[in-house]
Amino acid sequence: MNIAKKDLNLLLVFHVLYQERNASVAAVRMALSQPALSHKLNKLRHQFGDPLFVRAPRGLTPTPRAHELAPHVQRLVGELEAFYDLCDGQDFLARAERLHLYSTDYMEQTLLPRLLPVLREQAPNLVLITHNTRGELPREELEKGTCDLAIAGFYKDLPDTFHQQRLLGEDFVVLASRSNPRLNDGLDLPAFLACEHLLTTLTGDLDGLVDRALQARGLQRRVVAGLSSFIAPTRLVRGTDLLLTCLRSLAEEAVERDPDLRIHPLPLDLPRVEVMQIWHERTHADPLRRWFRQQVAGVLRD
Repeated sequence: MNIAKKDLNLLLVFHVLYQERNASVAAVRMALSQPALSHKLNKLRHQFGDPLFVRAPRGLTPTPRAHELAPHVQRLVGELEAFYDLCDGQDFLARAERLHLYSTDYMEQTLLPRLLPVLREQAPNLVLITHNTRGELPREELEKGTCDLAIAGFYKDLPDTFHQQRLLGEDFVVLASRSNPRLNDGLDLPAFLACEHLLTTLTGDLDGLVDRALQARGLQRRVVAGLSSFIAPTRLVRGTDLLLTCLRSLAEEAVERDPDLRIHPLPLDLPRVEVMQIWHERTHADPLRRWFRQQVAGVLRD
């Protein structure tokens, strides 16, 4: 096949159409008129022998052939953009962009105090916007480009077009008030079950890792409140008989803030939480977002 006979600019047209799924939005993004975009789309269809994008009630729907081509085109466009940034000597850290990070309040507390000063110093025109991940992988947002990076310890079954990197691992401990009368002799499993509990639930259910581990042994604890925050429950334990099973770093921060609190080992065997950062193939080669991921990993590693 002679590449000289191919219009490589059509790859960018495909790339933008696949991201936007809307011809009008894609035309504006590429500074093209609607007739010009239609002409290029027809050339794309002829070149690949497939409709690629068909009309739907809300814009365009990719065909199976388009889904097959998409990861290859996204990789090529990303590499070309990185290549021309390098050739032009463009300082990507000076770019005025918004980066969208999906995570939890726990990760915001852990990450942002050290990450934001780095961003302000080295990428002063960058604006970071955080979103609550709500207990699920923001798959659609990553695919559309409205999420640049997702960080959590509960993402499973990633699609092939997603990348991941381990950031840190943490174990579970129990946070309790020093005045809790049930823990004068320490925290064993009977004392754990005799107390009432708080937990974090991002989905609204009360069936967490602890509860499933107890159910496997025919046991059950009493949960009196499920909160949508990782941080708020640590502030409700003080002066009560309540227990909170949480990640060690959360418990350590709470104990440092409040001398009434203390940390106990969890009297159950639970796997460590592996916190990962997740991103889409479409941003894999972008130098600014690659640098951002490196800063995230460096801050958490340190």
